[in-house]
Amino acid sequence: MVRKGSISVAAMHKICKKAGAERVSKSAAAELAEIIEEVGIKIAKEALDYTMHAGRKTIKAKDIRIAAEKLIGSSRRLI
Repeated sequence: MVRKGSISVAAMHKICKKAGAERVSKSAAAELAEIIEEVGIKIAKEALDYTMHAGRKTIKAKDIRIAAEKLIGSSRRLI
């Protein structure tokens, strides 16, 4: 399992395979990991704003969902 950041390249291989790819280069998996991490950080920061506005210290699933919908559109549409 190779890691460039917080997300494993092996996990990105699996995601690409689930999407229908027959083969995935290590560089493609690493690039996907980097992009997903960047998007995840943006979503988490937005969710933290909602959490703090609600007077909480814990980010909840609903905060993540609202943040994702704001930043990338309906998260249900992506699934």
